[in-house]
Amino acid sequence: MKKIITTLLVVLGIYTAAFSQTKGATEFGINVGLNESTVTTGDNQTNSDYRVGFNVGVSADYYFSDHWSFKAKVVYDQKGWNNGYFDDGTNSYTVDYKLNYITIPLMANWHFGRTRNWYLNFGPYIGILTSAKLSDGGGDVKDFFNTTDGGLDVGIGVKIPVSDRAKFFIELNGQGGVSDMVKDNTGSALRNSTSNINIGINF
Repeated sequence: MKKIITTLLVVLGIYTAAFSQTKGATEFGINVGLNESTVTTGDNQTNSDYRVGFNVGVSADYYFSDHWSFKAKVVYDQKGWNNGYFDDGTNSYTVDYKLNYITIPLMANWHFGRTRNWYLNFGPYIGILTSAKLSDGGGDVKDFFNTTDGGLDVGIGVKIPVSDRAKFFIELNGQGGVSDMVKDNTGSALRNSTSNINIGINF
């Protein structure tokens, strides 16, 4: 049994080693994932009621070496938070905020492990607000929010070769906003905070 397991590990090692990337290579990818989003305030308070949503995106990853690459992504992101406060000037409500963005992360990727199939990524992102609605009747509140959002994106992932050209990947990411989401805000700043798990294919 030990010999069989050892043989399988050796074969798998040879197989995956063939997929190590080299300088000048470019990988394209598609992904889908699950988001958990909320907001933090300027005094470092975090809303504990998360909005669960999804994301779907495409990416391009250019390798400068077998250790380093530059990845750019374009992602449709469902963000927001639950059990929030809204005041229309006459009445105040407890509502869920449903904010959707096109998010563009620009990240450095560090690839590690014997076959470089594990990676860490980090870098800035910019988000473009596409819609903002309330849960009660879907009231449109897009005019209350800034049309762009910016922050930092960090993550870790692993790629698993599935053919001579394709790799399945699993990735965990976190995003922290550094800009105020609320337009002309006179109170404490609100910033996006999102974590997600993604799966996809690189080719």
